[in-house]
Amino acid sequence: MVLLENDSFLTELTRLFQKCRTSGSVVITLKKYDGRTKPMPRKGHAESFEPADNKCLIRASDGKKKISTVVSTKEVIKFQMAYSNLLRAHMDGLKKKDKKSKSKKTKATQ
Repeated sequence: MVLLENDSFLTELTRLFQKCRTSGSVVITLKKYDGRTKPMPRKGHAESFEPADNKCLIRASDGKKKISTVVSTKEVIKFQMAYSNLLRAHMDGLKKKDKKSKSKKTKATQ
């Protein structure tokens, strides 16, 4: 997994979307990140760790290549605007759902 700066993450995400345009998919996950690199122990005395700043960890993968970035609260608005524009630009290849006709459903219930 490669931890990138926010701008380089967005450019790499653009490359992932372009690479997977015809076939394949890109999986994006978001989660709260407190800055720890080691897991907390379940038993015993857990250290009270309070992060100074709330952060968000964003990961993207196409199955082969994984990229990630950490966004702090100061950069959220700027990153969110660029990220939403990127998603709007590359979400045009979605498949439409097949709608089942209502007449078939009513005939089945009668």
